Amino acid sequence: PLLADAEMLGAPDPELAATMGFSGFGKKARTFDLEAMFEQTRRTAVERSRKVLEAREKEMEEQAEKEFRSPCRDSSASASSAAGAGPVLTRREETCSESEDSSDEELTGASRQSQASAQGPAEDTDDEDDEFIGPPLPPGFKDSDDDNDNDDTEEEENNPVKKIPDSHEITLQHGTKTVSALGLDPSGARLITGGYDYDVKFWDFAGMDASLQAFRSLQPCECHQIKSLQYSSTGDVILVVSGNSQAKVLDRDGFPVMECIKGDQYIVDMTNTKGHTAMLNSGCWHPKIKEEFLTCSNDGTVRTWDVNNEKKHKSVFKPRSAQGKRVIPTTCTYSRDGKLIAAGCQDGSIQIWDRNMSVHTKFHCRQAHAPGTDTSCLTFSYDGTVLASRGGDDTLKTWDIRQFKTPLKSAERLPSFFPMTDCCFSPDDKILVTGTSVKKGGGSGKLFFFYRETFEKLYEIEVTDASVVRCLWHPKLNQIMVGTGNGLAKVYYDPVKSQRGAKLCVVKTKRKERQAETLTQDYIITPHALPMFREPRQRSTRKQLEKDRLDPMKSHKPEPPVAGPGRGGRVGTHGGTLSSYIVKNIALDKTDDSNPREAILRHAKEAEENPYWVAPAYAKTQPKTVFAEVEPEDDETDKPEWKKRKI
Repeated sequence: PLLADAEMLGAPDPELAATMGFSGFGKKARTFDLEAMFEQTRRTAVERSRKVLEAREKEMEEQAEKEFRSPCRDSSASASSAAGAGPVLTRREETCSESEDSSDEELTGASRQSQASAQGPAEDTDDEDDEFIGPPLPPGFKDSDDDNDNDDTEEEENNPVKKIPDSHEITLQHGTKTVSALGLDPSGARLITGGYDYDVKFWDFAGMDASLQAFRSLQPCECHQIKSLQYSSTGDVILVVSGNSQAKVLDRDGFPVMECIKGDQYIVDMTNTKGHTAMLNSGCWHPKIKEEFLTCSNDGTVRTWDVNNEKKHKSVFKPRSAQGKRVIPTTCTYSRDGKLIAAGCQDGSIQIWDRNMSVHTKFHCRQAHAPGTDTSCLTFSYDGTVLASRGGDDTLKTWDIRQFKTPLKSAERLPSFFPMTDCCFSPDDKILVTGTSVKKGGGSGKLFFFYRETFEKLYEIEVTDASVVRCLWHPKLNQIMVGTGNGLAKVYYDPVKSQRGAKLCVVKTKRKERQAETLTQDYIITPHALPMFREPRQRSTRKQLEKDRLDPMKSHKPEPPVAGPGRGGRVGTHGGTLSSYIVKNIALDKTDDSNPREAILRHAKEAEENPYWVAPAYAKTQPKTVFAEVEPEDDETDKPEWKKRKI
């Protein structure tokens, strides 16, 4: 029986195969030797690379022979070419032998290239000879394109104005009120704008077309003006600072993540409160720690927060005046490494603390700007050595915090009417940018570019006929975003110098609005309604449109106005018959030139003689009329004086 079983396993039974439903039943499974397959593949690759090399060598030999046999060259030229071709041929033979050796050493085509790049200069020149056809270039020759590129880079370095990407612009319509906040995520894919109209709008450059419409609009802080918007260092959450005392954190799509707690306004010492008790002024994220952010408020404190703990702040910094009194911080920021916290205050001072030591300031300048003005912006340069401040006293200054008594450079007569007018550094850290404010009808708001070292005014852009409030120069996109006082957000870019951003949406054509979406009615969601009153959920607009087309009421086309004498039982208004002419005149002639009083009184006699409407209704219930008896008038001469008077 064992032999029989072995025979059955060795030879497949056709009846059993037919019963099981597939022909391969009972056959032995095929085994694969991976090592053998790899070896076969390697040998095939080596053989193929050897054939390619041999074909290339043959082509080069044939070309050399043609050069030798050309009759048009003179003897000296042919001799020189022959002398030059000799070592070339010997080099070819050497490379051929090297290639054979390399093939014997089991090298594939891809590894051959890496080995050729790792060899000495002789082999590199051979590869260049393989690719280049013609006489060798002189040693001092350079490609003209490279020269042009070098000249352009030298011109840009010598003239920083050429680095400013302002050749093109797009305008995003945020609303009608001031755009007081701008934010770009680190990758430059999304822009957020906030304004005095309480709205925060989201713009996606990759998803927008030429119509430039925001894909989301919301009011995260109800009826409070937006003061500041900023993406975190990773770009996954957004800090929203508004006119209330509680900062909010949203995710990329605008859904709330956390809201800071409100402090107890009846506690005098602000250190003992868990949050701000007055209106916020500004806020920003930590550049290194993605969960930490900073806010400053009219309660006279600067507080750091953790996204994961909304119940209490992390630390409190209290700016003080020279007399030790409380001072309101109007702007705050981190240094580039995140170790320092700077605040600009209403007394004109700039105070800087170590992030881990909140009691005493590490650096401070008391007379940085005019007292009583709002310092609207502080920002550190990318190298971290210079601090720029935009004051409410119409100045822009740069500081070295190690020598904080006097500014490095200063620019004046830059009007600012907004408490969030800001300034920013260019990506190469050589240019400082800020905007100016104008009164209504007082000219154009401008964007000024200053050279950082000398504070020479390099360039200016007339943005619009309103104030320039916010400006942002993104280092990755190399594009400048500007927020204005009339509800616009402008993006300046250069097609050559800029990357992505506005370039993505400009090239897209406007999408055609689908007719199906406009014809279908809005679906009303009633989650708690009884099933018999609940509307069926719309599956798709196309199916709904097909249903509406079958409905004779919804798909009824309005009848056009009748032209001519009329048809189908409808009278033509402009017919040619006498009856239509009379009908038209009767409909048009509605003028009544009679006196309205006479028009009413002409029915009075008929109503008195033949009462029909009012009198019969009161026939049974109307009381009898009783009139006062009037004595006949006597001669007025007999009456006393007081009776003659009319009262």
